[in-house]
Amino acid sequence: MPSVVETINVTVDNSTDLKDADIEQQAPKRCRLRFGSKSLLIVSKTLIQAFTMTFLAEWGDRSQLATIILAAREDAYGVALGGVLGHSLCTGLAVIGGRFIAQKISVRTVTIVGGVVFIMFAVTALMFDPNEGET
Repeated sequence: MPSVVETINVTVDNSTDLKDADIEQQAPKRCRLRFGSKSLLIVSKTLIQAFTMTFLAEWGDRSQLATIILAAREDAYGVALGGVLGHSLCTGLAVIGGRFIAQKISVRTVTIVGGVVFIMFAVTALMFDPNEGET
């Protein structure tokens, strides 16, 4: 909720649009992974953020638990390959769709709409009993 309020309070001049993101992308930020005094490799900060966000979002969710059960019953290599392909396709579509939306609508608008929809889902979850209708 605070991020929605902050986004609403941001003036149009201070909002982050695709143009600002393009300027930032011209000089990619990199980060060195170090082991002791040795630098192992240079990794994009965007890559690290995307990996961390996806890893933490997926860790322990229902689809991961279902994948664990499927791998226990079926061919683990097939499940791993199917999981990687499915997640890659889903994430790729999200990235392409997000890029397309960002070209048409400001990031501020997307954040506000997403926040309002999230709040609506939270309110409906509080109002309705998930066990309603079960016998």
